[in-house]
Amino acid sequence: MPFSRLSLAAAVAAMAFHGAALAHDYKIRDIEIDDAWVRATAPGQSAGGGYMEIENDGNAPDQLIGIRSDAAANVSIHQTVTSNGVSTMREVEGGVTVPAKGEVKFTPGGYHVMFEKLKAPFKEGMEIPATLTFRQAGEVEIKFKVKPLTYKAPAMSGHMDHGAMGNTGGMGGHTMHGQSK
Repeated sequence: MPFSRLSLAAAVAAMAFHGAALAHDYKIRDIEIDDAWVRATAPGQSAGGGYMEIENDGNAPDQLIGIRSDAAANVSIHQTVTSNGVSTMREVEGGVTVPAKGEVKFTPGGYHVMFEKLKAPFKEGMEIPATLTFRQAGEVEIKFKVKPLTYKAPAMSGHMDHGAMGNTGGMGGHTMHGQSK
């Protein structure tokens, strides 16, 4: 079956769309934030977790030192820590360092944004606005996309060239570019 011009055009358009989908969602100076999302909340649920990937293309580390959103009375950075088979969530004091030429992944079971005392339920399809504050880069406004209540995060990042696959174990969500694990 010959490859028609229409098929070729469709293939090129699909590749262009895929490339655009991998573009960075938000950028401020050397910091890029991708794939910011939350799950829809169940009826009566008063809190929700936010997830994202933060990449630092700069030659110096930066630090996420705060987050705020009008969607909740309190928004903070938390980390899930597992010790002796028991997982607990703890607020992160002092922020999260994003290493130079590295990234930090906020994932279920690791670092996450905690939205507490929600002002309204998170419904699938909504976008939850928030402002991230970095020590060096400053403030950037982002939107967390609300995924279905049953959404499961992908096991690996779409950034294959970073060598970042899944959970990084004891690194607390830190992934360094070009370093083996």
